[in-house]
Amino acid sequence: MITIKPFSALRPNKKIAAQLAAPPYDVLSSAEARALATNNPVSFLHITKAEIDLPADTPVHSSTVYEKASENLNAFIKQEYLFRDVHPCYYIYRLIRNGSSQTGLVAASAVADYENGLIKKHEFTRPEKEQDRIDHMRTIGAQTGKVFLAYNNVTELDALISEWKNSHQPEYDFTATDGVQHTVWVVDDNQVINAITALFKEKVPATYIADGHHRAASAAKVSKVLPDHPEAAYFLTVIFPANELAIMDYNRVVKDLNGYSADAFLATLQNDFEIAASPTAVIPAALHQFGMYLEGNWYRLKSRSASYAEDPVRVLDVSILSENILDKLLAIKDQRTDTRIDFVGGIRGMKELERRVNSGEMKVAFSLFPVTVQQLFAIADSGAVMPPKSTWFEPKLRDGLLTHLF
Repeated sequence: MITIKPFSALRPNKKIAAQLAAPPYDVLSSAEARALATNNPVSFLHITKAEIDLPADTPVHSSTVYEKASENLNAFIKQEYLFRDVHPCYYIYRLIRNGSSQTGLVAASAVADYENGLIKKHEFTRPEKEQDRIDHMRTIGAQTGKVFLAYNNVTELDALISEWKNSHQPEYDFTATDGVQHTVWVVDDNQVINAITALFKEKVPATYIADGHHRAASAAKVSKVLPDHPEAAYFLTVIFPANELAIMDYNRVVKDLNGYSADAFLATLQNDFEIAASPTAVIPAALHQFGMYLEGNWYRLKSRSASYAEDPVRVLDVSILSENILDKLLAIKDQRTDTRIDFVGGIRGMKELERRVNSGEMKVAFSLFPVTVQQLFAIADSGAVMPPKSTWFEPKLRDGLLTHLF
């Protein structure tokens, strides 16, 4: 069963929370971060993307950047932009986007659960991305990025969290420039805290990493080199019940047809897919349906095969696309390293797929049906991994609202 604990968060002065909270470090380039933080001295990007305060040619993974992040964090604390709760608390974090709401519990999750397979993963990690977070965490003495976890609903936990939200005023409540409303409640009642901890221990057999595999892996490695820091044995997580989790599509664009003409490509596709022209952009409505945009035209594809039905990885639409089109026809063997393919998060919509192709940058685009929560759980339970870039989560949790010190 799962071990979580409350923690004393480092968090912003209420008056500047909206100004300080920032998008996650890994969804922005250095140039985008620099632009966002211009004329905003309290943006948390000064800590998560500290290269913005250094010369533009500074290597982003250099010790200079991590040291600048530590300097900035200490300055934020000294200037009282940030303060630390005296007593350990849990925190409830709700996001609302386009009328859709999801609420999670911010808690410190045990590294031991991650290492023992109780916090389950479904993606490989890359050493260089792990090392970046390891160096950032060790230098500043904190985890700034939350690992996004999910679990199967527990009625008692749902009731406890709902009751707290309904009976207490939020500590932070603001709408960011992208239209997402962020609301945070501080759970500081020891009886409720103990009840939440006990329910996870008694009723939650596993949690699942939805987003943040590199942050989790990095935290586990940091805990090994800081055995004298008890807080380093835990890492910063936001834990969402399955029915609150929203997964978006993660689409693909490819630069060429591997020598095929458009007509020959369409003809060959018919071996594995039913194909129908569409007068409008194709947003797949069900599993095993795909959209394809080629030479200014949309097509609806439906997989002919059912041989993958019992395999939790092969049944994924990203796997079907990879096996029957990307690998078989386009000779894209490794989506992590092949420069002919790129990935477009569903938040950008079908217009972005059309733009990438119409510009001549890409030759063909594919839209996919989103991975379901239960598919994600089934793959993690089997010990398998998904193909790269299988899931896209929106809205994004903001950095800076709740930081875990160790």
